[in-house]
Amino acid sequence: MAIICYHASHEQFSPGELLGWMKLVEAAGFDAVHSSDHFYPWGERQGQSGFSFAWLGAAMQAIRLPFGVICAPGGRYHPAVIAQAAATLAEMFPDRFWLELGSGEALNEHITGEPWPEKSVRNKRLYESAHIIKRLLNGETVTHEGAVTIKDAKLYTRPPKVPPIIAAAVTDHTAEWLGSWAEGLITIHKPLDKMKATVDAFHKGGGKGKPLYLKMQLSYARSYDEALAGALDQWRTNVLPSEKLQDLYLPQHFDAAAREITAKEIEQMVLVSDDPAKHVAWIKQYIELGFEHIILHNVNRQQEFFIKDFGEHVLPHL
Repeated sequence: MAIICYHASHEQFSPGELLGWMKLVEAAGFDAVHSSDHFYPWGERQGQSGFSFAWLGAAMQAIRLPFGVICAPGGRYHPAVIAQAAATLAEMFPDRFWLELGSGEALNEHITGEPWPEKSVRNKRLYESAHIIKRLLNGETVTHEGAVTIKDAKLYTRPPKVPPIIAAAVTDHTAEWLGSWAEGLITIHKPLDKMKATVDAFHKGGGKGKPLYLKMQLSYARSYDEALAGALDQWRTNVLPSEKLQDLYLPQHFDAAAREITAKEIEQMVLVSDDPAKHVAWIKQYIELGFEHIILHNVNRQQEFFIKDFGEHVLPHL
């Protein structure tokens, strides 16, 4: 059986709003909660950017579900800081936290003033950071010089059990590389044939038997037109090509680049429907590909309708 996660979107909603929905999420029958760490939203209309690690402490105290977060080590956050944050959360909430790491986007990382590195450098930084974080969580004293530098670092507060460290990929090439060292894969949904190629690449690289996490971007509302309009309003900046998503660095840049995005392009990238049965069928297709963690992100602003309706008409069928 798959674990069905609610995605708490810090780019779109204030920390207080998201916190207020947690008991609804738990009561609806979701198995876990997922979020991503941002300094900026993807566009001005999204309009929020709370600090995910502060929010996690409050949210995990409010309900009993497991939580995961994706962040980028090596730029805004030194890997030792991420390790300390992960250790603190996992110590307070044993067996309820997992960590995801990605190579980052200029949108969030440019604020340090450092030059935005090319993808190969970012991948090297991700690889070194992931290993540093794991060693720190295991109680080692770590000194390392490379894409990331750390000296005589040791965590004195550690959890009884080290949380899993999952890594993010969008392309098949990155997925294959991650298969050789990551403890699992997280990716974003795309058409089934392309999705299968990404899974196969991860397995080819050494990822067979490792957990697969999928973030599904959908738009559900009480009418199709409402669902489509909500997706176009909130998520048009996120259907840009991945190379643009990684390299643009201000919300205004995303808004300008996405100005001509059409409803048809949204429908190709976001699963839009007012029919819960259709969403059940879509989700099941990806479960059949081997994804054990399905993260549902309703990209429009109607979160309470989504939580309630999916609790009644979608989750029981999964």
